[in-house]
Amino acid sequence: MIPCRNSKKNLSCIILAAFALLTYWPANKALALNGREIMERVNERETGDRSTSEMEMILIDKKGRKRVREIRSFGMEKGEDSLSLMFFLSPADVKNTGFLTFDYDASGKDDDQWLYLPALRKTKRIASGDKSGSFMGSDFNYSDMPSPDLDEYEYPLMKETEVRGKPVWQIKAVPKSKEEIEESGYTQSVLFVRQDNYVVVRGVRWVYKKKRNKYLDVKKLEQIDGIWVNTEMQMTTKSGKKTLHRTIIRSKNTKFNQESVNEDFFSIRRLEKGL
Repeated sequence: MIPCRNSKKNLSCIILAAFALLTYWPANKALALNGREIMERVNERETGDRSTSEMEMILIDKKGRKRVREIRSFGMEKGEDSLSLMFFLSPADVKNTGFLTFDYDASGKDDDQWLYLPALRKTKRIASGDKSGSFMGSDFNYSDMPSPDLDEYEYPLMKETEVRGKPVWQIKAVPKSKEEIEESGYTQSVLFVRQDNYVVVRGVRWVYKKKRNKYLDVKKLEQIDGIWVNTEMQMTTKSGKKTLHRTIIRSKNTKFNQESVNEDFFSIRRLEKGL
């Protein structure tokens, strides 16, 4: 800063000081992100390409009884879109069930999802009106699987806080239309986004037409090939303080850039064929 003596009498110093203040203020103000900008960075975060992973889904009822499901998952980026495919390996009642998702980046374009039911030898397309339903008996909805269409929500930034000692932004996600509420199954959500890597590490969702809330908690994050990977998360459904059900998802042996994973892999034909 240029020192000014007797600045009240020195017009040039006043002008210089004012100019310095004006040029300094916007630059610093631009560093402050709003809620929408933060969520854009969440969506743009590097998640890896041509990936494979082994997953474990644990369903826990209100009495603490557990059901464990083993899953093999695959993922790929196609331009700005994301493709994913899951196969259930066990237990016997869900073995060979497959789930295929086309997560489109274009605003206003509905994501495509298909569920293959081996007992019926039938592939069911998940309609928009069914996406608020439970995914394979878990606490996750079908609507939780792809990334949200940011244009369908308002994202007011609530405050900055911490989760497990890491600085986060606390952001409210409010659907702009009743149609989005009905499709997602939630009237609003509060999301906690880590400031160092733009990963949503905690969330609270208000369930539409039910006196229930769902609580998301990412318990473990690991960097694999420089990419932040969620290796353990839990979704808990509560009515007031009473826990109704919980789902824990753990992943391991996540690998990227696998040559066996290509665009042809993500098809209804492969969904029905299985592994």
